[in-house]
Amino acid sequence: MITKSWLRLSLAAIWAVAFSPQVLGAENPLDLANPLVGTASLDKPELLGNAPPPGEEAYTGFVWPGPALPHRDFSLNPINKDLNLAADNHGIIFPYLWPRKTMIGFSSRVPGLTIMPLVGDWTTPPDRSYASAYAKDSEKASPGYYSVDFPDYQIKAELTTSEAVEYYRFTYPATERATVLLDLGPRDAEIQIVGDRKITGRSEGRFFVAQFSRPFKAFGSFHQNLPHLDAGRVRRDDVVNPGSRSDRGSYAGAYLNFATQAGEQVVVQVAVGRTAESAQERLDSENPALGFDGTKKQAEAAWSRKLNLVEVEGGTKHERQLFYSTLYHSFASPRLIAKAGAVFRGADRVERVEDYDRYSPVPFWDTGRDQIVLLMLLEPDVVTNIMRSHLEMARESGWMHTDFHGDNAVFLYLGAWERGIPFDWASVYPYLRKNATDPQGPRGYLAEYMKKGWIHDDVVASPSPPYADGSAGVATTLEYSWDDYAMALFAKKLGHDDDYRLFLARARNYTNVFDGSIGFMRGRNPDGSWISPFDPQEPYYNFMMKEASGWQTLWIVPHDVQGLIDLLGGRDKFCAKLDDFFSRPYHPTGIARDVTGMIGQYCQGNQPDRATPFFYDYAGQPWKTQAMVRRILTELYGSDQAGLAYPGMDDQGSTSSWYVMGALGFFAPNPARPEYVIASPIFDRVTIHLASGKDFVITAKNNSTANIYIQSAVLNGAPLNRPWFSHADIANGGTLEFVMGPQPNQSWGSAPDAAPPSLTP
Repeated sequence: MITKSWLRLSLAAIWAVAFSPQVLGAENPLDLANPLVGTASLDKPELLGNAPPPGEEAYTGFVWPGPALPHRDFSLNPINKDLNLAADNHGIIFPYLWPRKTMIGFSSRVPGLTIMPLVGDWTTPPDRSYASAYAKDSEKASPGYYSVDFPDYQIKAELTTSEAVEYYRFTYPATERATVLLDLGPRDAEIQIVGDRKITGRSEGRFFVAQFSRPFKAFGSFHQNLPHLDAGRVRRDDVVNPGSRSDRGSYAGAYLNFATQAGEQVVVQVAVGRTAESAQERLDSENPALGFDGTKKQAEAAWSRKLNLVEVEGGTKHERQLFYSTLYHSFASPRLIAKAGAVFRGADRVERVEDYDRYSPVPFWDTGRDQIVLLMLLEPDVVTNIMRSHLEMARESGWMHTDFHGDNAVFLYLGAWERGIPFDWASVYPYLRKNATDPQGPRGYLAEYMKKGWIHDDVVASPSPPYADGSAGVATTLEYSWDDYAMALFAKKLGHDDDYRLFLARARNYTNVFDGSIGFMRGRNPDGSWISPFDPQEPYYNFMMKEASGWQTLWIVPHDVQGLIDLLGGRDKFCAKLDDFFSRPYHPTGIARDVTGMIGQYCQGNQPDRATPFFYDYAGQPWKTQAMVRRILTELYGSDQAGLAYPGMDDQGSTSSWYVMGALGFFAPNPARPEYVIASPIFDRVTIHLASGKDFVITAKNNSTANIYIQSAVLNGAPLNRPWFSHADIANGGTLEFVMGPQPNQSWGSAPDAAPPSLTP
């Protein structure tokens, strides 16, 4: 029986395919987007900086190349890096790195589960003698799909996913020894073989069911006994039980054997739930008529709707591929964890049925600087649900969620308010205010900050970089100052004048860690004296700075760039400092793994200084922003031999979103404000389909890799002689027209009154 819901899904899929750009004759974003982009590292030493330390791999984007749906779990992936080796890459565990040539298997939403198809002999995990070389030229990743060939086994593996179920399709040669291994890894887990087509089990409190498309002819289970002493030697027992239907323990798993003819396929469907019953219900909810190919098409339709929100024309094909690949990764977070109508248990451990889509927390230190603005442009309805999710989390825990460093949730709420997204703003303010005023809350060192206006660092015996301990006093003071400016504006919009004055005064606290004698932000001792010695080129993890050097931390004042210009001696000296920043060679003695993707002292591979290329617009030299952003887009993304490199970690869509907005030609250095600062668009024409149903169209006449400088601009039919525009200018659609040329027009956008707004007039 065909239900209305399935009919709606089918019609939606047909509509998406029938009216996709591919059918209409234009270039299809689905074909351009490559989830493998971001899985490689830069390969030019001068761009990497001095990372990584000897014996470590350089940071990639650490993105997930396997199939997923927008804002969904990205856990279905190829594994060519052993997830159990936690020491690799300084504890950062990702399943796939492009340069590696041997595949271990495929991951799942089931914690620890690895699924591997093979032919012939194998050994129990973790030995994994079955790990196989794979054909790099066969590897294909596209939105909602991944495939790869194993020449040694003559197997083709394919992956796709629906909302509820993961699909693995393995095509075998003619053999009596086709096998699928399911390995739950080094944890206390259990597995059962049910009948001749099903596996069930439990791992880390999650239950799963795996359904096979054909019966297996033989089966068995295995596990590993914990290492123990035997006659003075450490022994590990790997136990294999042919014909056994159940097992548990470390590296518990099962093997299933099939006899196949050439080209015969085994499809495995895996569903996960909080209970065994809920896992089975998720599996049973699948439309059996869809199968693997129908599920793949459904995933492609979901991605087509997202990627076609932005249409680009011009540029090189490589640039268009990078654009849609980074746009794809920009939807990595936050993740939908409970759809409206689903049962959900929040931080208060109370079960409830949500009446809205509940999302995971925003990683504010990362994506809160850039991706969240992109989502406000493309998915305002999603942003509304994200804001509601954070408000509900605050009600459950008593505090507004923070992430990693700083207290940046106010950027989300104020930025959305300034862009006209509806919400109950008064309801969220008490939680934002509590975070900013209660020292018992998530703002570390808040009591000292409120008392002194700055946060000190304790000098340790050997604070050699990259020293990991400390309060990151300089960076924390700068972040809180930026947060407080947003809090001041939020309070003012609500009519809380006393709070407005309180937070506005605190918004200038960044000046308290500026040492004018050397022209840098600098750490303070508890008595207020400057920490010495101090080398602004050395990167630190938590001592004074946060995953950055003094050069990179200097610029974390996006709410008051004009104030920073004044501190550095005016426009000319400010621009000279920026010139030095982008040209001074990076040769520190310490290695900070996150500080990679370098142009001079500038680091694109991490968040602290990513707004800095746009600061020339504030200081009367916008042509330098135009040139620098173009350079970053060209040199630090996809410039490796494979064309897949990122300058550093994507951090759930942050590095990707920067590329997207940089390529479009504008960026929001302060996401709490509605202004967009202009760079240099790399495409001849961009059409952004806004949620209002209107379009914002950007054109660049005479655009090319040589013609990177703006000669003139027209916004909505009127001449534009400033290097920024407001969201209000485009909220109901609009046009932004540039004329480009090979030489800077130094009169365009350079007047003092043309600068983007700052706290300091």
